Amino acid sequence: MTHLSVDIGGRPGIDCRGFCEYCYFKHVKETAPLGCRYCPPYRKGCDYCSRSVREYYRGFRDLREIADDVLARLQVIPDEVSRVTISGGGDPSCYPCFTDLVELLSSMEAPLHIGYTSGKGFDDPGIARFLVDSGLSEVSFTVFSVRPELRRQYMHDPTPDASLAVLDTLCGKIDVYAACVVLPGINDGPVLEETCEWLEERGAKGIILMRFANRVDQGLVLGNAPVLPGQRVQEVKEFRDMVTGLSRQFRIKVSGTPLWDPQIGSPFALAREPDLLKKLPKIERKASVITGRIAAPFIREILSSRGKGARVVPVEKDIACLITIGDLANLDPARLESLVIVPGRSFVYDREAEEVLSRDGIARTVMRGPDTLTADAETSMGMTRNEVLSMEMDAFRDLILLINRFGSV
Repeated sequence: MTHLSVDIGGRPGIDCRGFCEYCYFKHVKETAPLGCRYCPPYRKGCDYCSRSVREYYRGFRDLREIADDVLARLQVIPDEVSRVTISGGGDPSCYPCFTDLVELLSSMEAPLHIGYTSGKGFDDPGIARFLVDSGLSEVSFTVFSVRPELRRQYMHDPTPDASLAVLDTLCGKIDVYAACVVLPGINDGPVLEETCEWLEERGAKGIILMRFANRVDQGLVLGNAPVLPGQRVQEVKEFRDMVTGLSRQFRIKVSGTPLWDPQIGSPFALAREPDLLKKLPKIERKASVITGRIAAPFIREILSSRGKGARVVPVEKDIACLITIGDLANLDPARLESLVIVPGRSFVYDREAEEVLSRDGIARTVMRGPDTLTADAETSMGMTRNEVLSMEMDAFRDLILLINRFGSV
């Protein structure tokens, strides 16, 4: 069975009726290529780390272009399509030919999934029934708040009542996963409790709470910090405690990113499974494992249970996959082993990373670890605990085998 993803294009802030106040793509500047796993060995910079990371598109793709692309891909798919996901840089609800697109994709008779929408393009509540009748089975819907005036002010939603009416209908008919960037003092506290209660009463499957980021070390790597000058940002522990409290208060599944999923215990649920940890390979060689501030204690706990050869070194950045060359430049090379493993999805150019981390005159080899070592809330929301644990076991096994094969004795 094949999962078909349909990219409609579109530009953040332009093809979504304007930037939300908290949008991570506000004020993005033309930045030099960051470097990444896709860069060719002879040059820093590729389409992904120079364009795609900014979700830079010319605009929405023409419906005929999308249709031709889908048809061409269907001709080479060897089996049936199990799910069709609509995604893009712009908001699908704002796509000019949205109903035509849905009708086209529904003809494949596979469940439809909207990977993300703010709902700002839904001006007619009746479109919810059309979507259900057309086979929409799942949607990730940014809600921010169920108070229309807050959606209007912070999401710039011109028709918040209609958007919420669509969400109301969808909650009762399909799998709805709401998303909410939490701005302390604005949509947290009683306002957030009201949102959770509203979603629970209407049958939503869950709500993903997203910790707002406003600084470079919190993840803004495109020259656009701060997004909201003066806006308070929750500390990681404060955010996790909020997620825990709401999860206990409501039956609806409440999880948070970067921390955490209370039902599953992720990220890094494996750290609390001693019997599974014993099934991982023993660490037989030495290497330094670079990661972010949030993941570091968990990774250190898991790896230390299998030996002393892995030195976990956090940089001054919360999220590991958003590590850049500047973060590596701030590390003391003397603390590093001859093999340095960086996160698989980090935004560094491998050759440049080796130069920076060997600047003390000792040659070091830089290698990329697994793309991900755990499941954040956006991934775990649709997974079982066993699925998350299986994913983590596979990833840490790969990481340890990498250390044992290439690490120093």
